[in-house]
Amino acid sequence: MQNRDKNYLFLIAAHLLIGVLIYLVPVFAKVYGYSIILIGILFVIKKRNKNNEVLYASAYIIGSEVLLRMTDGNPVYEFSKYGVMIFIIMGIFYSGFSKYSVPYWIYILLLVPGILMATHELNLQTEIRKTIAFNIAGPICLGLASMYTYNRKISYDELNNILLMIGLPVVSCAMYLMMYTPNIKEVLTGTGSNTELSGGFGPNQVSTVLGLGMFVFFSRILLVSKSKLIFIANLGVALLISYRGLVTFSRGGMLTGLIMIFFLLYFIYINSKSQGKLKLFYFFGFLFVVFLLVWSYTSFQTGGLIEKRYANKDAQGRVKESQLTGREDIAAQEFDIFLNHPFFGAGVARATEIRTGINGFRSLSHNEISRLMSEHGALGILALLVLFITPMILYLDNKQNIYIFCFLFFWLLTINHAAMRIAAPAFVYSLALLKVQFNED
Repeated sequence: MQNRDKNYLFLIAAHLLIGVLIYLVPVFAKVYGYSIILIGILFVIKKRNKNNEVLYASAYIIGSEVLLRMTDGNPVYEFSKYGVMIFIIMGIFYSGFSKYSVPYWIYILLLVPGILMATHELNLQTEIRKTIAFNIAGPICLGLASMYTYNRKISYDELNNILLMIGLPVVSCAMYLMMYTPNIKEVLTGTGSNTELSGGFGPNQVSTVLGLGMFVFFSRILLVSKSKLIFIANLGVALLISYRGLVTFSRGGMLTGLIMIFFLLYFIYINSKSQGKLKLFYFFGFLFVVFLLVWSYTSFQTGGLIEKRYANKDAQGRVKESQLTGREDIAAQEFDIFLNHPFFGAGVARATEIRTGINGFRSLSHNEISRLMSEHGALGILALLVLFITPMILYLDNKQNIYIFCFLFFWLLTINHAAMRIAAPAFVYSLALLKVQFNED
């Protein structure tokens, strides 16, 4: 066994152990969480960001965010977004940023009027600073990360290593979930998203990060498994993450991860020669069988409830009235708010207050697109256009970034079902702007 393989297997084993330790010794979550930021800062300072170390540190924060949230391992709830911004600012200090990243300066400036509106429009009972920070931290994180990654040169191997930094903490998360609910039948009561099967945390966010981790390790099965042992290790981890993602009963994150996998396969297929296409065809068949086995095992463990969940049925097999668990009603109300405030919007977080007044209860937006429209008005639409158009233009001269559409679809699909509650869509979006270069071999 080569040292490279030994080191890789050690990393996997270490992160499985981290998941176990956090469950058995809850205070270890804080030790783990604080260590990430401290070691990351020392790592970047020592290397002076010569090899984009800030992206590795940020990626690790992204992968660990949900695990640390569910175990109270972060200093504050939104710390992961702030942590990514701290590292990105360090990266800009050491390595600068492209003078052509003007679109993301514009994007950030387009958000400012909505922030100013909020300071005047939010209710006096509202903690204005915290409320604005909660709603705007994700978009600002995206803007800063994109400024740094815009057309920044990076090797294909480095990009795969950055993805691995996202995936490793997800291994710990999946292991923690296994320890938290080893027998899912004891807590399974219906076809709704299940908090008990999500570590006592929000199933939507847990499903999102597990879906991303599933993609990371299936991509490594396809592209980075250079020995049979590593192939088996990656397969085992991917199966574990996929299973735990399915039993959260939250569909958005798992469907997003699956779509990312198929886009990666399609992108590689159309850019492969005939021999490569044949190998990819076999891999696609293998992947289909693997997913079928995972689905069958999950169906057995859930007594067939997982099929009803994805068919939008309740435990008795009746089709539910809403396919999106009421999120479409929130989006419709936000569109009405946009029509009433078409130019500058209602102001950051103000849409939530307006809906609370109408409905009689507080409900946060799950859709970043409708939220930007309602709270930022026409400026929010312009900000979205910047985010959509810029990577498409870069793609014309950046076709070696084989993950580009995977990253963009992760961002787009995630902000449509989970808004920007976690930092992952912001950071993953920024990876689509990297200029990837293959090594000669």
